[in-house]
Amino acid sequence: MNTIAFIGLGNMGGPMAENLLSAGFNVRVFDLMPEAVKVLESAGAYAASSIADAVKDAESIITMLPASQHVKDVYLGDNKGSKGLLDLVEDGAFLIDSSTIDPHSAKMVAESAAQKGLDFVDAPVSGGVAGAKAGTLTFIVGGSEAAFSKAENVLKHMGKNIFHAGKAGDGQMGKICNNLMLGILMSGTCEALNLGIDNGLDPKVLSNIMLQSSGRNWALELYNPCPGVMETSPASNDYRPGFMSKLMLKDLGLGLDAASMSQSSVPMGSLARNLYAFHNANGNEELDFSSLFEFYQSGK
Repeated sequence: MNTIAFIGLGNMGGPMAENLLSAGFNVRVFDLMPEAVKVLESAGAYAASSIADAVKDAESIITMLPASQHVKDVYLGDNKGSKGLLDLVEDGAFLIDSSTIDPHSAKMVAESAAQKGLDFVDAPVSGGVAGAKAGTLTFIVGGSEAAFSKAENVLKHMGKNIFHAGKAGDGQMGKICNNLMLGILMSGTCEALNLGIDNGLDPKVLSNIMLQSSGRNWALELYNPCPGVMETSPASNDYRPGFMSKLMLKDLGLGLDAASMSQSSVPMGSLARNLYAFHNANGNEELDFSSLFEFYQSGK
């Protein structure tokens, strides 16, 4: 039975680690939040006392961390003298980072891993908390063909769609493009629904009209942002749980950074990023990103 270390047990990482346990892997877990570790321990995981303890004897290591700096600190070591994963893992260990970070940081970690003879892939995910729990995530993988094949054997236990985007860093670029479009799409869906409501339309009726017309999209099908329209969406549960608005703002920022590097024009992405910045500034950072619907309702 293979041993996998899983580092980062937040809203996404926790359910992903549970799915690995259900698949029969020995899973060693670590997180800075003891409560998150206890949840996985009760499900059968080994509760590690540190990153070094987590990766001991692990053939594969998966990280799910908040941002680029966290990934670099964990893999390469921080400025406080702590050793990074690359100096702690067993020879031949396979490294998978499922965080959403900038492509440059992913390439930096991949290059450092290669210098130590270690395979690394960036494998950010799409599918949200519901997908993490159901094991139906989409993984967007960057790395060599050989590393992708290795990753697929692990990732298939947590997701149903696994794409090889290309070389190291390309997984992050694919995720950034997807979430740039998602932020724009959600903003437009919230805007259209509010326009209809302001002019007397029932949001359920309007949603059905658009679902059968050319405005049909992912949000209307699976994630309606208007409370009461779709029982299974975060909007009908006070916008919890889900993909937090602060994370959407982070991802849109990554998109704008990438656009700046390539001198790409992203006017709609810029507008979506600003909308989420205003929304978050009003205290909505922890709410699901579909709560942008309330931005259009404010002041009415």
